[in-house]
Amino acid sequence: MRLYFLTFLLLCSRVAAGQTLAELEKQLDSLLQKQQKSEVVAGIGYGNNPAYGSKVANFETPIILKTFLSPSLSYYHKSGFYAGVSSYYLFNANSNPWFEWDLTAGYDYTKNKNFLTGISYTRYIYADSSDVPATPIKNEIFAYFYYRKWWLQPGLSLDYGWGKDVAKGMHVRETLRGNDFNVIAAIRHPFIYSGVLARTDVIMFTPSVNFTLGTANYYSNLKAFQYISRSTKLMKAKRHPGKELNFEDHTDFEPRAVDVTLNLSYFIGRINLAPSFTVFKSLGGTDEGIMSYFTARMAYSF
Repeated sequence: MRLYFLTFLLLCSRVAAGQTLAELEKQLDSLLQKQQKSEVVAGIGYGNNPAYGSKVANFETPIILKTFLSPSLSYYHKSGFYAGVSSYYLFNANSNPWFEWDLTAGYDYTKNKNFLTGISYTRYIYADSSDVPATPIKNEIFAYFYYRKWWLQPGLSLDYGWGKDVAKGMHVRETLRGNDFNVIAAIRHPFIYSGVLARTDVIMFTPSVNFTLGTANYYSNLKAFQYISRSTKLMKAKRHPGKELNFEDHTDFEPRAVDVTLNLSYFIGRINLAPSFTVFKSLGGTDEGIMSYFTARMAYSF
């Protein structure tokens, strides 16, 4: 999970450890310094990414999960605007281990006690790597809304990714165009405890249930669909004048996955530790059973 997402989660509890909302937010503001001033946040993430299981990349090669580290640097303005850059280093890579760079800018609105909302744009830059499945999706717009007045907080997110991938050969130019659109319905409740291990620390535990509907044409890094599987489909090729082949993939908008995610976030001073564990079941006609993955992140605020 990205740090800004954990930040607005941390501000969404009505009552915790016998404190009023105003007292709790004052304490969290003092720890996170999100409301008083702007800041720079450096982080390092850990997780798994879909990758080819051998040195030869083809459609028959099995897809596996390979471990990566993701350093990042972000700037958060006190108004709610932010921008950041992150990169990904793949362990046991067959070729270039630095396979991806992400550029993100967005806005989070957390000043209303009844709801949270935000929107972000991400530009994905992929290195020439035989490990990671090729995807035309290079752009993403992600928007979310959570109603936090109830004990169980419902949320809705919209995620749209698009782009193209161009490969030039001696006698032909291949263009792969594609997009994915997903809707995520969620329900959650954050449990917040202060002074657990130290006088000034805060622990937040947030279980959530998420239901994803949409398309799954590509192995991409869209926030809405972080699972290893994609839809089984046929690729359609359309010939155009000038020795160019255009490829387009299409799947139906349908249920894609249901998951239970456990997010834990520990704040002490300027340090944030945030492990997360997800158990999910892919839908949409896939034969996979229940699967899971683990991610973790450590960040330091300047």
